[in-house]
Amino acid sequence: MPVKNQKPNRSEAFDVSRRQFLGTAAGGALAAGVWSGAQAADESRSANQKLNIACIGTANRAAANINGVQGESIVALVDVDSSYLERQKASFPSARTYSDYREMLDQEAGKIDAVVVATTDHHHAPAAMRAIQRGLHVYCEKPLSHTVAEARALTEAAREKGVVTQLGTQIHAKNNYRRVVELVQSGAIGDISKVHVWVGKGWGGGDRPTETQAPPANLAWDTWLGPAPKRPYAAGRYHPAQWRRWWDFGQGTLGDMGCHYMDLPFWALGLKYPVSARAEGPEVHPETCPMGLSVHYEFPKTESHGPLELVWYDGDLTPREIEGQRVPGSGVMFIGSEGMLFGDYNTHRLFPQDKFAGFTPPAPSIPESIGHHAEWIQACKDGGTTTCNFDYSGPLTETVLLGNVAYRTGKKLEWDAEALKATNSQEADQYVKKEYREGWELM
Repeated sequence: MPVKNQKPNRSEAFDVSRRQFLGTAAGGALAAGVWSGAQAADESRSANQKLNIACIGTANRAAANINGVQGESIVALVDVDSSYLERQKASFPSARTYSDYREMLDQEAGKIDAVVVATTDHHHAPAAMRAIQRGLHVYCEKPLSHTVAEARALTEAAREKGVVTQLGTQIHAKNNYRRVVELVQSGAIGDISKVHVWVGKGWGGGDRPTETQAPPANLAWDTWLGPAPKRPYAAGRYHPAQWRRWWDFGQGTLGDMGCHYMDLPFWALGLKYPVSARAEGPEVHPETCPMGLSVHYEFPKTESHGPLELVWYDGDLTPREIEGQRVPGSGVMFIGSEGMLFGDYNTHRLFPQDKFAGFTPPAPSIPESIGHHAEWIQACKDGGTTTCNFDYSGPLTETVLLGNVAYRTGKKLEWDAEALKATNSQEADQYVKKEYREGWELM
């Protein structure tokens, strides 16, 4: 068997009126072809002028993002949990605070240039879309959205408004990813026909709790629910750390880690939309994501590669061996006509080892990143672009989330990406898009 499974190593995780339009700087960037999108009417800044940024979400991953942009002016903070909000307020005492990003965006109109969205997955698209429609630049944590349709809507809206965007796939900025991309694109392992991607982590399982409580005073529970259907609060089951396992709020391990790891083959092979997806895992639970999942995607032939299969594994379906090679708990393995290439966020190796003994890699050709957050900040100021803008990361997110659509339907989906529709499954529509509570719809 080319792939052997093992239980995951669960310790492995990753962690306007006031704005000036600087026509000369922005015009120069556009003339040089630096930015592929149309420039929004009022968004360029000089390199030494700080952006006014609003941060939606303030703790955990959001705290790391705030740290990444803290050199700019943090003028507004939003969090449904007042204890988290007060903690960040201590670091940014002049920042105005809110529990609801809708109110913040209304109150801060004309006062902010950009937003950082780092919330539960089901709030990503409603928050990001409201910011984009106001002409604000957006840095959004992965996955870009909670549904496939939301990812497409955000991609198109950002392009139309000409705002600068970046998906929070911070691993993309690491040099090791660059070296792997260079190896693939140089033909070091020949023509690639298959890619294995796996993460030894499991977000899933459990039933809706029957014992519920009044939410604590520090938590705006109804706002936390936001676009999701109403349900009672249950201590320790949703906020702060368990929401990823619930379909209403997250997308399990695939949603959590797929954009990080599938990013590597997407970048290296120029992938965009698959033509089919099928998934294997335990019986589908109506409330919670699976503890282990595998997804087989098929991509059509392009100028960069022939027909390609990409296989995702997570949780208790994580492989310990691929094509006879022992592998760590998470990573990517490219299978080529001349060999194999393993890569993760930190290392890479060529197989068979004896064949590649003494191999000289191509000279580095992809420039080092100035930092994932710094890329976005610089592009916001000079009208440039980023490496994980929504034109790139939107299709990546769509592909990731399509795997869960296939799993929940129990079918191999024949996928028409242009129409955002599985041509052989009407049932898939309910998972490709969703209904929103009144007041929380996409704008």
